[in-house]
Amino acid sequence: MLRVALVIFVCFFSAATCSLAAPSKVKAQAAVAKKPAPKARPVELAHQLSARGALMLAELVERFNSEQPEAERIQLLRVETQGRKPALLNLATPGTMANFLVNKAAFKPVHQVLKENGGNVSGKDFSADLLAGEKRDRLNALPLAFSTPVLFYNKRLFRQAGLDADAPPKTWQEMQDMAGALRDRGIACPYTSSWPAWVHVDNLSALSGMTIADKKGRFAFNGRVQVKHIAMLATWHKARYFQTFGRADEADAHFYNSECAMLTSNAWTHNLMQDAPGVELGIAPLPHHDDLYGGPRHTLAAGVSLWVGAGYKAKEYQVAARFIRFLLAPDMQIALARGGGFLPLTETARGAMRTSQLMKDEEQALDVAYASLQGKGDLHPLRVSTLDPVRIIVDEELEQVWAGRKPAKAALDTAVKRGNAILSAKPALRRVIRP
Repeated sequence: MLRVALVIFVCFFSAATCSLAAPSKVKAQAAVAKKPAPKARPVELAHQLSARGALMLAELVERFNSEQPEAERIQLLRVETQGRKPALLNLATPGTMANFLVNKAAFKPVHQVLKENGGNVSGKDFSADLLAGEKRDRLNALPLAFSTPVLFYNKRLFRQAGLDADAPPKTWQEMQDMAGALRDRGIACPYTSSWPAWVHVDNLSALSGMTIADKKGRFAFNGRVQVKHIAMLATWHKARYFQTFGRADEADAHFYNSECAMLTSNAWTHNLMQDAPGVELGIAPLPHHDDLYGGPRHTLAAGVSLWVGAGYKAKEYQVAARFIRFLLAPDMQIALARGGGFLPLTETARGAMRTSQLMKDEEQALDVAYASLQGKGDLHPLRVSTLDPVRIIVDEELEQVWAGRKPAKAALDTAVKRGNAILSAKPALRRVIRP
């Protein structure tokens, strides 16, 4: 097990001093000197990632460790809950983000860790569209691996249905027409979506200029636009234009296998589709409703953030600062984009990426993602998908709609009521959900 070595200073007595010492004291001193040094706690990096995410993280940490002294390397620690004292380094996934936001006292801001260890974050270098409410030069956490939803489509199946493979749908109405054409040509799954709550509540709301909460910090994602959108999807589901496969990324596999012609999922998914058999990959922005005042706004960025625990020793924070600088280096940002399809955090890395030899579809995916994030609107860090209990509630209610057991308005009204009950039970959450 890799551990951080404590710096131990050993004082050797001069020969003259030792000669004056009594024999019993000399033996006692020798016994003390032979005691093993106390074990230091490891520099832990705690996470709750999936198997694939954990593998990518392990490769990243291995690369960092290969450049460090053995006593200053990082050890991965998988934790099932955040009930324990935070580790020195902690990864917050979208579903656990709220726990970090309401317990900031348990963490040390990233900008402070860097400043105390000979460095700082450059305010001009960070991409504001990826910071989601963080101040550029006063980061509480480092948004490490972020993405945003886009539309993937299979150009081969488009041509099979007589559609223009270079003209993906821009609006949901256009998507309905194309889904109908695909269905008429025998495509059993014209459209599917991963992460339904993230795509069809959080991002649909942001793209439409709607908030998910009111000014008092209560959920309010049951407005006219959201109800209309979910009702539309319900009719698509009944007509077999829209297929559902799960609450997470299960739909990705069905697009990968050419079962579905269109998929809405996070942009980083393009990294998995490069070798998909039978898929000629097309990438486009998330469709929008064209009857909204002001037109489409922007999608949301979310992903895994790195937080630093409070209450550790200065020597340990030196390792943490070194790891953060390692992650921010342009070559590491490019490696994250290549290996995981994530958006580079800094403008420097983004510029370096454009001059590197990346594959064409990677460039297209990143360009589409960045363009989708631009525009006016709120960039508050909390979403429905940031609160695991609320996300589960929303997914449950959406599944009632797909199954024809509830109309869209009743399902969203119920989801809002149940979500607000969660907030009432945890008042601290209201401080971070208020727009």
